[in-house]
Amino acid sequence: MMKLITFLLLLGATQLKAQPSLQAAALEFAITPTTGGHTSSKVGALVQKVAGPLKTVVTLLKSGDTHVCLITPHMNSPKGANIAPLIRRTAAEALKIPVSHVLLMVSHNHTDMNLVSNHIEAYSTLSMKPEEVPEPKLVPTGEEFLKQLAATAGKLPALLQRVTVWWAEGSEGRITYNRKGRRADGTSYLMREEDRDLMGVDFNGDIDRQAPIVVLKNEKGDVVTAITQFTGHPCSCFHPEKPIIFGDWPQVACDHVAVHLSPAKPIAVSFLQGCAGDVNSKGMFRGDVELSKKYGRMLADSYITALEKLQASKRDGIDFAVEKVGIPLAPLPSEDVLKAEIAEMEDFIRRANAGDANTLLCVGQNFPRELTPAYRGKLIEMVFPWSKWALDLRQSGKADTVAKTLDIEIQVLRIGDVGIVGMPFESFQGIGRQIRAGSPLPLAIPCGYTNLSYGYLTDGPNTNNPGEGEYMSGHYRYSKFRAPYAKPGGDVIAVQAVETLKRFAK
Repeated sequence: MMKLITFLLLLGATQLKAQPSLQAAALEFAITPTTGGHTSSKVGALVQKVAGPLKTVVTLLKSGDTHVCLITPHMNSPKGANIAPLIRRTAAEALKIPVSHVLLMVSHNHTDMNLVSNHIEAYSTLSMKPEEVPEPKLVPTGEEFLKQLAATAGKLPALLQRVTVWWAEGSEGRITYNRKGRRADGTSYLMREEDRDLMGVDFNGDIDRQAPIVVLKNEKGDVVTAITQFTGHPCSCFHPEKPIIFGDWPQVACDHVAVHLSPAKPIAVSFLQGCAGDVNSKGMFRGDVELSKKYGRMLADSYITALEKLQASKRDGIDFAVEKVGIPLAPLPSEDVLKAEIAEMEDFIRRANAGDANTLLCVGQNFPRELTPAYRGKLIEMVFPWSKWALDLRQSGKADTVAKTLDIEIQVLRIGDVGIVGMPFESFQGIGRQIRAGSPLPLAIPCGYTNLSYGYLTDGPNTNNPGEGEYMSGHYRYSKFRAPYAKPGGDVIAVQAVETLKRFAK
């Protein structure tokens, strides 16, 4: 009898151990803005056309006492400095979990609209105290977004079910290109479509082709939700002077994958944007909605093909950490350099305002002919204050008082055998590659555009080199105010992320 009891106890313990400890639930909601809404356009262009709704997936993960919520909108504006905290707080309150455990991960889709009338990016608040960041002034679409977010998040705890983690990694190389070009003299430039035309037939260059998909299945084997990722600015139907509303190719891809995974019962499929700082989707300023739909179907096909090699995670549950990282900053340019750049900018702005079609180059930045001279002038007007700020510090002898590091937080999440790293930047793909190469987990998914965005973040080889003045590498000019990055740049994030993933892998 004692042996039988012992056997039954051991059997029960084994069965209990075999039960997955991870629980998950996910729902999707959509907003459909009207025309006339404010966008990120630098010339005040309003929404001209609404080609479809903008969808958002809210996913709740639970393992033991740990809860993590992912909010993944097919939008860009929710990462604004005065709206992102409100979005995260709204979900946290509905779920009764810490705000730090809510990750807002936007697709960086350029064809959306602002949720507040006083939108401001995190890189424009660096000289502000926290209490000086303006309170968000919600527009009706923003109010609708928060209302639906709260209602959707509030339903998730009751829908939690035990899941196992499955994953696969596809490949997609048809829809993106590396947008950082180099001239014969070594200087860099932002490669637009007109530049890409000169590179040969359908140039794509050095791109991340990884298209991973993570599938969460319940105990019956049914798909509860899925998480996808890819690397590339979604801008194939974007023109800043002709704004439209559309979820672009990430949303199209997720819709197709959702139907494939669960034809009979709708499910929500999330999209995470990769380290797309130097990677564009093709067609910017020239494409349209049909091109975005075409690319979305292509990406979906890549995910669906990858599902043929879907494999189960050996690990269960989740781990989560928020890590602090200090990114090194370089000294300010010399007084002579700053004076010369200011003179160049003043001349450019004057000519652009006069309608000069040859306003194409200024302080290392290049502009496409698809943008009007007026728009090009506005882009330089945005960087002019930085140079004045830096010159004032040089002339007053205070240049050494500027911050030596940009201190930020990253989020590191393990779901089964899958590691996800969230960064508040438009990170260069080299940073993501270091995370994937160093991670001991079978699949690592590096993501930019998480919670906030402090602008572009270069990896070591693209940091602080002579001639690095193009839009991405010179994005510090748009900040208010920080110095340029110093080597090794964003590589320090990869180092910290890998260290945390190694801890989780144990």
